[in-house]
Amino acid sequence: MPKYILALDQGTTSSRAIVFNEDGVLISKSQKEFEQIFPGPGLVEHRAETIWESQLEVARNAIAEAKLEASEIAGIGITNQRETTVLWDRKTGKPVHNAIVWQDRRTADSCIALTEAGHAGRIQEITGLVVDAYFSGTKLRWLLDNVPGARERAERGELAFGTIDSWLVWNLTNGALHITDASNASRTMLCNIDAADWSDEMLELLNIPRSVLPEIRDSSEIYGSTTSELFNGEIPISGIAGDQHAALFGQACHEPGMAKNTYGTGCFVLLNTGINRVKSHNKLLTTIAWRLNGVTEYALEGSVFIGGAVVQWLRDQLGIVSSAGEIEALAREVDDNGGVYFVPAFAGLGAPHWDPFARGVISGLTRGSNKAHIARAALEGIAYQSYDVLEAMKQDSGIALGELRVDGGASMNDLLMEMQTELLQVPVVRSQIAETTALGAAFLAGIAVGVWKDKAEIAEKWAAAERYDPVNSRSGLRERIPEWQQAVDQAKS
Repeated sequence: MPKYILALDQGTTSSRAIVFNEDGVLISKSQKEFEQIFPGPGLVEHRAETIWESQLEVARNAIAEAKLEASEIAGIGITNQRETTVLWDRKTGKPVHNAIVWQDRRTADSCIALTEAGHAGRIQEITGLVVDAYFSGTKLRWLLDNVPGARERAERGELAFGTIDSWLVWNLTNGALHITDASNASRTMLCNIDAADWSDEMLELLNIPRSVLPEIRDSSEIYGSTTSELFNGEIPISGIAGDQHAALFGQACHEPGMAKNTYGTGCFVLLNTGINRVKSHNKLLTTIAWRLNGVTEYALEGSVFIGGAVVQWLRDQLGIVSSAGEIEALAREVDDNGGVYFVPAFAGLGAPHWDPFARGVISGLTRGSNKAHIARAALEGIAYQSYDVLEAMKQDSGIALGELRVDGGASMNDLLMEMQTELLQVPVVRSQIAETTALGAAFLAGIAVGVWKDKAEIAEKWAAAERYDPVNSRSGLRERIPEWQQAVDQAKS
């Protein structure tokens, strides 16, 4: 029986493919960046064909590097940038427009109109989401209304909508499958997350014809197989999850109360709430974590828009470091922030504020402030923002966090992790495997094809690389939370 899994990790700036063995060990990896398209202020697009071409190329490269045949790969797991929206012709497979990326803000005004019309409460009740241009539903409506003839063609059943997972599966199967999984569906603002099915009420509100929608499936099941010409043999497609959901699964946060934070460009915090959907009163998102064997499990999610990107800004815009890796040593040159606070609201503030008009603020500067204080304040700002999200989660769920599992590039910064554990007063644990998103997709695929038995077996394979305990750091961060909150208020004003 084949024991290898191919994970396709389709991200916002690059497509990656990774082959894992039955021990969850990375065997080979291939990655390719692709073009970002910015047609105007606040507009972000991708060529959907380029996404497919780059993903196919890296998949073939990873298989070749691992020296494997298609017959030796038990299954393919897919994880993807969420909310990015593609609309294509069912007959030709050609997109009718560039993909509209999750970062795109072209539907912000229509989202404001929905809120002003009094729909926000009902939308949250059905979908678990706040009303925002982030999500796919208003993007799809924009395509139907603005691409000539699209609405009429959609109503005749000629067009198909999908997030990136659906687009990849369509191409992998040459149009035989038009599906998505429950986790991706829950990010569209079109899904009733109690039923894990499309909501007639939301479709009517956003004027979306049901005929364009994919079928919602479990996150782990054998959906079908790739066409034989792609990899010189058919390979089962057996797992799908949005990137942050896959990371939660890859971190083995399978039980209620377990949480992970991915410290990338932004920070994405997910708390597993099990089969209980928790409604947020603090502007967090209630989302489907995954659906296994027909059982839907949920999570609370909070997104910090600018996390590790603040270090890039200090490097590229201010030039106070020449590489991101220097930030920790510079920040350690001072014992505290010297009264300096850095709120990196370059793109507004995400959870739990959802303030698109907030802007970045460095406050508390004096003649004695230096670049080390600013560097330390930048790292503290990442930790404080994550703390704010996790505090909101605690208030919403009533769940006391036992530990926080972390991954992503900035999680390698020891000082940042020490700050985080001091603020949270729980252990912060970095995973031994950095590729937790791709690993989660591999695990979901592997369960469906029998490489792994269940979540319990997967949890046994998870291991910590580093553990940070609250007793290891005492720099007064918790005592300065009110000052941080004052700085956030300044960013908002």
